[in-house]
Amino acid sequence: MRKDQGVHAAILAGGSGTRFWPASRENLPKQFLRLAGEARTLIEDTMLRAMQIVPAENIMVVAKSEYRNETVRLLSPHGFVRSQFVDEPMARNTAAAIGLAALKVRHQDPDGVMVVLPSDHVVKKLDRFGTALADAVALARKGHLVTLGVKPYRPETGYGYIEVGEALEGSGLRVDAFHEKPDYETAKNYIRRGNFYWNAGIFVWRADAIIEAMRAHMPDLAAGLDAIEGDLLDSDDPRAFFTRAEHYASIYAGLESVSIDYGVLERADNLACVPVDMEWSDLGSWESYWEYMPKDARGNVLAGKVIDIDSSDCLVQGDKRLVATIDMHDVVIVDTPDALLVCPRQASQRVRDIVDELRRRGSEEYIEHRTVERPWGYYTVLEEGPRYKIKKIGVLPGGRLSLQSHHHRSEHWIVVSGTARVTRADERYFVHANESTYIPACTKHRLENPGKIMLEIIEIQNGDYLGEDDIIRYDDDYARD
Repeated sequence: MRKDQGVHAAILAGGSGTRFWPASRENLPKQFLRLAGEARTLIEDTMLRAMQIVPAENIMVVAKSEYRNETVRLLSPHGFVRSQFVDEPMARNTAAAIGLAALKVRHQDPDGVMVVLPSDHVVKKLDRFGTALADAVALARKGHLVTLGVKPYRPETGYGYIEVGEALEGSGLRVDAFHEKPDYETAKNYIRRGNFYWNAGIFVWRADAIIEAMRAHMPDLAAGLDAIEGDLLDSDDPRAFFTRAEHYASIYAGLESVSIDYGVLERADNLACVPVDMEWSDLGSWESYWEYMPKDARGNVLAGKVIDIDSSDCLVQGDKRLVATIDMHDVVIVDTPDALLVCPRQASQRVRDIVDELRRRGSEEYIEHRTVERPWGYYTVLEEGPRYKIKKIGVLPGGRLSLQSHHHRSEHWIVVSGTARVTRADERYFVHANESTYIPACTKHRLENPGKIMLEIIEIQNGDYLGEDDIIRYDDDYARD
């Protein structure tokens, strides 16, 4: 499919994915996960879907700054660069995020059409998605605010619905109404009537058209966007402005926190829907993940290190440990190295309540996994206690950590495999397998892998404070904060 230079995409990636715990964490939300057996993350698949018609350089990601480094790490192999990340200073719902993205599109391309995509959905029939997107762009160029409507195949109470009416140009239909998530009987009635589609949260419009619609239906939000744009026009580097939230954080904090559906679309009169049957899911819970994934003869979705006997309609996702199940029915079991979830499948929406309780207790299990990927490799927390933490660190061939120091901890490194090149203050030397070195607190240091195989070390930290935020970076190949 031919790419269109006049089309841009805004991928909304601010969601925390709490309903996918324990696989997702605050520092690794659902959009950064790989489904069982998949090579790419959800956000990568979203970018590649958009690239059917949108050039890679026209794609932006809107999310909070904490997700910038992981977004760039995952998407850079597909042509994404750091300046395409738009900093959302704080979560203000979809209307504000879309307004911020629309400002950037209009500033770069006054006639530009923008596609709005959630970052953590799945689509199986990519050709149908691409065709629908092209039809939506054509309608948007004629002034319509367009939404993609997914053809429903069951009475679903977890999605909003779009009610459509008369035919427009191409495959477009006029939108008569948006409906909130219905009860089961109402959803059955929608299916019988045949002119209702699931609202997938995928939108297409001209950037100037959505800004004007906000001005008509959300004047306070539009005024805030005008103030942000005023600062933008005064900036020496307007492209970089969008990647540095401190420039507009105070204005953004005052914007109304409302969804684009409620704030604009339910009130606008120039709406169009392009219906599409593309085997879509928002993966909004473990229940919807089970519904989406292929199943065995007994209706089970089994992934990872799992042995099952006589269970049915279960989702069982193992990790490094063996998970064994016998005669289980309609349950979700998700195992990770530091947390295990077990619940009835129909209750999986309540996983967010577990996350809320973990947050209330100050537990680390909602923040991040024991193994954390970095641009240079990974680290795994093996053990920790008062005044000490033990990690296994893997550095990719040619990779190196930032030149850094820590105020509150010293580090002892033992090389397990490969060869390390170590910078310590003014020294630079090699450390080989079964050798070790010591890094005092407040000392500039760097770990590099100059070899052709993975460098693996054991790091023993000791100090009064061992948090990951005790770091000063002096030089970093990956331009992290």
